[in-house]
Amino acid sequence: MERKEKQPCVYMLRCRDGSFYTGWTNDFAQRLAAHQAGKGGKYTRSRLPVTAVYLEYAADRSAAMKREAAIKKLTAEKKRALAGADSNMLGSAPDQAVR
Repeated sequence: MERKEKQPCVYMLRCRDGSFYTGWTNDFAQRLAAHQAGKGGKYTRSRLPVTAVYLEYAADRSAAMKREAAIKKLTAEKKRALAGADSNMLGSAPDQAVR
């Protein structure tokens, strides 16, 4: 799927403690900046720095929310595999540090 400005997407972050945080947003860059500032989510606030490891654009808000729910149900091993999948829109360098 081709990227559009402010298109709904699902993203996954790897936290300092090795855990994963999954969310969805209409503006990935803005949401990433919020995580960086410690205002992204209560879970990530205490686990900074986080690293963006997965990004997938969705057709609409509903699809993004459904995909987020599905990813949250995956095991940590399957989430690691997803970060390396062809569907990862972060490309060949998924580890974009967010500090």
